[in-house]
Amino acid sequence: MSYHNELGKTGELFAAKFLEEKGFTIIERNWRHGRYEIDIIASLKDAIHFIEVKTRSSKTFGLPEESVSSKKLKMLNAAADEYLQLNKGWKWVQHDILSITIVDGHDPQFHFMQDVWMGAGNVRI
Repeated sequence: MSYHNELGKTGELFAAKFLEEKGFTIIERNWRHGRYEIDIIASLKDAIHFIEVKTRSSKTFGLPEESVSSKKLKMLNAAADEYLQLNKGWKWVQHDILSITIVDGHDPQFHFMQDVWMGAGNVRI
């Protein structure tokens, strides 16, 4: 497995642990439906969270969350819509980004952006 794939898998493990420590219940990891994928689907209280996880090993090329494009967020939104069609009953829905920077010899750094708004073709982070 290539380094960036290993880093991504490691980041997703850290992400799941981080979320569980914050009180989230992990529902799905790497949920796929057709061409769509959601890194983590979790719940907290009455809300379902669709979470995009981005991991980097340095800040040389910017922060991890900076690599989440508006196209990626639109795909996350479409994937969430598909999931909700198959799993009805959620009243509150959030789209989140969890960025993780893992530098050798240091604890991972987390930046959790909750309730990233997406509507009418616009994306606001």
